[in-house]
Amino acid sequence: MYKKLLIYLFLNLIFIGNANANFDIKARSAILLDYHSGEILYEKDADRKIFPASMTKIMTSIIVFDLIKNGELNLNDKFIVSENAWRLSEAGYSSMFIMVGDQISVENLLRGIIVSSGNDACVALAEGIAGTEEEFAILMTEKAREIGMENTNFSNSSGINSPDNLSTVRDIMIMSKYLIQHYPKFYEYFKEKEFTWDRTGGDPITQGNRNPLLYKNLGADGIKTGYLSYEKYSLASSIERNGRRLIAVGTGFNSRNSRSKQSIKLLTYGLTNYDLVKISKAKEPFQKVEVWLGKSNYVDVYTNEDIYKTIKKRKKKLLKVSVKYDGPVEAPIKKDEKIASLRVVYDEELIGEYDLLSSKEVKKVNFISRLIRSLNYLIWGDV
Repeated sequence: MYKKLLIYLFLNLIFIGNANANFDIKARSAILLDYHSGEILYEKDADRKIFPASMTKIMTSIIVFDLIKNGELNLNDKFIVSENAWRLSEAGYSSMFIMVGDQISVENLLRGIIVSSGNDACVALAEGIAGTEEEFAILMTEKAREIGMENTNFSNSSGINSPDNLSTVRDIMIMSKYLIQHYPKFYEYFKEKEFTWDRTGGDPITQGNRNPLLYKNLGADGIKTGYLSYEKYSLASSIERNGRRLIAVGTGFNSRNSRSKQSIKLLTYGLTNYDLVKISKAKEPFQKVEVWLGKSNYVDVYTNEDIYKTIKKRKKKLLKVSVKYDGPVEAPIKKDEKIASLRVVYDEELIGEYDLLSSKEVKKVNFISRLIRSLNYLIWGDV
């Protein structure tokens, strides 16, 4: 019985390993990121040039959030709708259904973009901020370069057909992570399932969020769908479960149904095959380090950043964490001075090394105390 159980477990591990090796998503391009560790768990032609379609609107929103953060814009500020913006309310386009001459608040335009995917709202915001959509697109591309989107050029604010509006799923992932990391409060707009616009000249119109994952029991809270006839269906999505967040981006899905199913498959792959291990929390005491000739015998050390690692579930025991320093560390020690290193080893390979900093100042003891301790050390070997 015991022998049969071992054989079963061995075969099961082989099966799981092969299943992971053969894992694939029915999309032209795709990528999966573990948000906290920053590790890529899956990618497929992630640097292929794509037309980002309505995923472009993530950057449109980021530009607005930046201006609000800097005090240059307010959610209650209002912009007047031009004829140019209104024309995108016509049939055939995703619209908020605004009218020429409407004065609409920044907050309503944002929700019209994020929830209703309104191209008309994008143009109204772009013109209100930069004068023209072309000038606004320059701001978008500059921001893309700033945050590391090396293969992206924006030519409009909405993502509708333009041969020069180009990106990659890797860059869309970088943009999505930036949005969530820097604007967690504003990011809550992206999980709203519907938005009602009290439009001029008609009854209020309520539209649902086009992100299909919001309606599943997954923990999804964003981000943005897209569609163009050439690129077909795309989706930047994110889920948060038990303190862990994954971001997936895929494009070239053949249908709405495929977009939903394949995105869920990709996110589920990350959840079921990998675990997130928290190693250190920024600014929090990590370990005590021994001090020589100091007024304190020990000092807490900390890392300047959160440190997480994503590890395959069946191999977590191969992860080892150690503190390295030439110790005890001789006083005096300055606060925030590097006095040790945190080493992370996985399967006998060093995968990360981080500075450990002193949490406080440690002054040197006076001459008499130093003399007594030195004599003790010489005689007894006692620090």
